[in-house]
Amino acid sequence: MPVASGNVLFAHREGDDAALETRIANILQGTFGINSFAAVRTKGELEQAVAENPFTPDGEDKFVHVHFLAAQPAPARFTALLADHEGRGPERLAPGTRALHIDYVAGASNSRLTGAFIERRLGCKGTARNIRSIKRIIEKFP
Repeated sequence: MPVASGNVLFAHREGDDAALETRIANILQGTFGINSFAAVRTKGELEQAVAENPFTPDGEDKFVHVHFLAAQPAPARFTALLADHEGRGPERLAPGTRALHIDYVAGASNSRLTGAFIERRLGCKGTARNIRSIKRIIEKFP
């Protein structure tokens, strides 16, 4: 069931989510020519991402994001991201479980903290959703 742009809810047998992510990405590439990363997350993983995000208590849901990652980056990669981002903008960053938590403070549209910038520093692909969208997706689960 489509939920919003880029989000799909579906049921599948439990198993290797990494293989499913690869399969979905290959279908997108082969069918539509879209080179993308597919983040497969359970309802529990989405709830965990919201709960572990340190910016949800005091940030605005539309500015606080979870950047879901294809893999768990090494702590040194996160340290490099912080160092390279120093002085580039007001964003607050925190590592998560296969995720990067971001408070864009003034909005993501004009931020210099882009997906490409994050991907190069962390060494893995990702896709971001704001907390408001994630909460709406969670509500759609049966």
